[in-house]
Amino acid sequence: MKMKIAAVIVTHNRIEKLRITVTRALAEPLDDVLVFDNASSDGTAEWLAQQSDPRLTVLRSERNIGGAGGFSEALQQAVELADPDWVVVMDDDGRPTQGAVAVFRQMKHGEWDAISAAVLTPDGDVCEMNRPYRNPFWHVREFTRTLTGQGRRGFHLGDAAYAEDAGAIGIDMASFVGLFLSRKAIACCGFPDARLFIYGDDQLYTLQMRRKGMRIGFVPQIRFEHDTTSRQGNGGVVLQPVWKAYYMYRNALIAYRVAAGIWFWPLVPLLVAKWRRQARDYGSDGERFRQMLNIAVRDGLANRLERSHQEILRRAGVVL
Repeated sequence: MKMKIAAVIVTHNRIEKLRITVTRALAEPLDDVLVFDNASSDGTAEWLAQQSDPRLTVLRSERNIGGAGGFSEALQQAVELADPDWVVVMDDDGRPTQGAVAVFRQMKHGEWDAISAAVLTPDGDVCEMNRPYRNPFWHVREFTRTLTGQGRRGFHLGDAAYAEDAGAIGIDMASFVGLFLSRKAIACCGFPDARLFIYGDDQLYTLQMRRKGMRIGFVPQIRFEHDTTSRQGNGGVVLQPVWKAYYMYRNALIAYRVAAGIWFWPLVPLLVAKWRRQARDYGSDGERFRQMLNIAVRDGLANRLERSHQEILRRAGVVL
């Protein structure tokens, strides 16, 4: 029987990028394409209503439940409505390159429960925010490399792993841009935690998949493009608006707890000191960044996920 593949695309107020992504997805040999419209107000709903491809299903939330909420709800609906063998997930600015799904169809899948694509920028460079990794706390070689000064390069996949003639590699973390999830993986691991709102939902989900014995493979021949506008500062990505910093660092601590195990608490002071230095990249927003980081650290250490998005916006000075 033909393998059935569904795609899930989560969007919020990025209609220009979404148009390209939906067009690219529908040009691939996918059986179903489900778009989750996260309360967009930029004409997204109207544009989607004009599309006639029978494979396209549109779900709309009347409030913004974040990327994590969107992926959680959309994956549940994809499983119920399409009953696929595999589901591939992507953001509205992350999309398959031509032939990516065909490559996936042609490969052997038996070794893997989930498969991650190689995510590149529109210029063809490796997209740093989507670079997969092998958890250094679970692998001696990666731990040694990281401990001896290589930092992030010690455990994230190197550029050589992205070569088109490179073989598949087992990984522990992959992003929700071009991640193919098998029916078995979803049945075992459920759905992303909607309470995370944005950031880190993919990291936490894939790390927990690995802890449950699921096998994730990185396959460089499957290529996706991420048309992100994120700005890199000296200390890492600069988040705008600054309220996003709360979710980035709260969720990072929750994921680090899963990844580091007994090493988590000794690691916390190093992480917080590193993150505090990033305030210099925020210019006039530096003090606001520090305020959001302080709340994020308290909630992350307490594993607190109940704080409302409206409260975060108020604390960031957003007029509601």
